[in-house]
Amino acid sequence: MAVIRTRRIIDEAGAQAVLDAAEARAVERGYRVVMAVVDPWGELVAFRRTKDAQIASSRVALDKARTAAIFIRPSREIEQQVTDGRLGALALHGASALTGGVPLVVDGETVGALGTSGETPDEDESVSVAGAAAEVSYREVLALTRDGARLAAEAIAGEAARRGVAPVISAVDAGGALMYLHRPDAAQVASVEVTTDKARTAAIYRRPSKDFEDQASGGRPSALHLARAVPLQGGEPIVVDGAVVGAVGVSGASSADEDRELALIGAGAAAQAAGNGGRANGATFIPAAALADKFATGGLLVDTDGYKLDAGRRVEPGEVEYHEHTVDVMHVVDGTATVVTGGEMRGAREVAPGELRAPAVEGGTAHQLAAGDVLAIPNGVPHQFTAVSEPFLYFVVKVDA
Repeated sequence: MAVIRTRRIIDEAGAQAVLDAAEARAVERGYRVVMAVVDPWGELVAFRRTKDAQIASSRVALDKARTAAIFIRPSREIEQQVTDGRLGALALHGASALTGGVPLVVDGETVGALGTSGETPDEDESVSVAGAAAEVSYREVLALTRDGARLAAEAIAGEAARRGVAPVISAVDAGGALMYLHRPDAAQVASVEVTTDKARTAAIYRRPSKDFEDQASGGRPSALHLARAVPLQGGEPIVVDGAVVGAVGVSGASSADEDRELALIGAGAAAQAAGNGGRANGATFIPAAALADKFATGGLLVDTDGYKLDAGRRVEPGEVEYHEHTVDVMHVVDGTATVVTGGEMRGAREVAPGELRAPAVEGGTAHQLAAGDVLAIPNGVPHQFTAVSEPFLYFVVKVDA
C-alpha cells in the first residue's frame, strides 16, 4: 500500500514561461487581455495583463484558469455544454462556463492551468493555447494517496471506536480537496461539513486548525475572516519529510479536545506509514523518550498492513469490546488491571464493520494483569477491562486475522 506518491506542480519559472508565450501571442495580435496561471487546485501562481486590458478581466481570467485546472479540461467544454442546452452545468461547483481556460499538462499530468480574458472567446483561448505550448517547468512534491487518506481516517476510526465515540472523519489532499470520508452510523449529520472544513483549514494553512481557534478566542476576532478557514480545533496537517501532503479533520467526538486528540492520531499514523513505506525495510524503532510522551496520553504508534501497535493508557474500566477480524496481544508496562475474556455480551451494538461494543458481559474468565504480563485475545472473543489502576499502561498489537 502506497501512502504517498510524487506529483508535479507548475513552479514560478514555469508560470513565467507560460505567461511569456501567452503575452507574445496577445501583443502580436493586439489583444488587450489579462492572463492568470493557477496550480492544480485552481490557486493563483502568477498573473499578467497587457496594456489597456479591462479591469473586469482580472477575475474572469482567474475563474477560467481555475475551471480548467479542477475539471482537467478546457473551460470551453463547460461553455459548450451550456450552449447545447445542459443548463445544469452552470451549477457545477467551482466552474466558470466561459471559453479561455486550458490545462497545463506534462507527461499526461495536469500541473496547473492558464486562463485568459479580455477579447472574444476564441481569441482568449488562442492566447491560452499559445501559453500552454511553452515548455513548462515544474516541481515534484510528495502527495497523499487515497490509500494514505484511508489509512489516516481508519486509524482515527479505530481509536474512536475503542473510546466509544463516533465522530465523522475526513482526509484531504494538500490543496484541501476531500479524498476520504468516514461517517459512522451514529455520527451527527452536522459533522460531515465541519470535519471537512477543519481538514481543509489544516491543509491549506499548513498548521493545526486549533491555531485559528486560539487566535479568535485569544483577542484576535479578525481571524474569523481568513479565507476558507474555520477557527475550530480538530484539523491536523499530515507532514512527511517536512512537507504537508494532506490533512485530517475530526468532528463529533465527546469534546473539541478529543476531536484534536483523534486527529493527531490519524496524522501521525499516516506520517509514520509514509516514513516506512519504500524508504525503509518496514521496521519501526521508537526511542524510549518518545514512548514516554505517547504513554502520557495514549495513542497509535504504528499502523501498517497486517498489524497496528498502540501505546495504551487507561485510568478507568471500559466497555466490552469484540473484534471480528483482529487479534489483540497486550503487554503490560505499568500498573494493574482485571480483564475478562469470553462470556456473552449484553446489549451489544455495532460501532464499525466487525466491531461490537456492549456495557456488560455475562460469564467469561477474569485475568489479573501486572507489569510484564502478556495477554493474547483471539479475534471473535469478547473482552472487557473491569478494573484498572490509574494509570494502567500497556502495549497492544492488533493483528489482522
